[in-house]
Amino acid sequence: MKKYETEQENFWAGEFGDEYILRNESASMLASKIAFFSQCLRKCVDMHRYDGALEFGSNIGLNLKAIGTLFPNINMTAVEINEKAAKICKEINGVDVFNGSIFDFSSEKKFDLTFTCGVLIHINPNKLDIVYEKLYNYSNRYILVAEYYNPSPVEISYRGNKDRLFKRDFAGELMDKYKNLDLIDYGFVYHRDNNFPDDDINWFLLEKK
Repeated sequence: MKKYETEQENFWAGEFGDEYILRNESASMLASKIAFFSQCLRKCVDMHRYDGALEFGSNIGLNLKAIGTLFPNINMTAVEINEKAAKICKEINGVDVFNGSIFDFSSEKKFDLTFTCGVLIHINPNKLDIVYEKLYNYSNRYILVAEYYNPSPVEISYRGNKDRLFKRDFAGELMDKYKNLDLIDYGFVYHRDNNFPDDDINWFLLEKK
């Protein structure tokens, strides 16, 4: 396995990332993702015409499957550090996959939507600005951030591992960093939802003005 600069990258590229795949393969989870993104993207104008969405940290591509179900004509690009997960994601029609670190990804293309879902929480805090720049610079219009929220930065134990999960106001930091980003929608998904349970995630949809 390739060695990466940060402990967090190596964590997800390795055995833990392999095991994570098994917790994300189910029809019920895909249904929840479809319901989730139908809410997150409801204010994106002409989304069905878009020719580009970029996800940082796609895992096996469940989020992209959901978006592809809602908007069948959209082309999608995924960035995924875990080799096994990237291989599964490559099997999805209409998805180009970059297997490697977010920090190593580069493209001449820009996308109408860039997003993360449960990924920024696992980034080394000292490297967050790099990911913010990629989310912003590769977006032509929309940025979606769906993560655990906390008003101030805090680190919590993740499945018995230290320095692997960090909560903070990611969307607020993006808007402070880039003054032309407007918040156009936000919400929360609950793990005890009666119909479409998902992780307890706050999501924020930002638009470039």
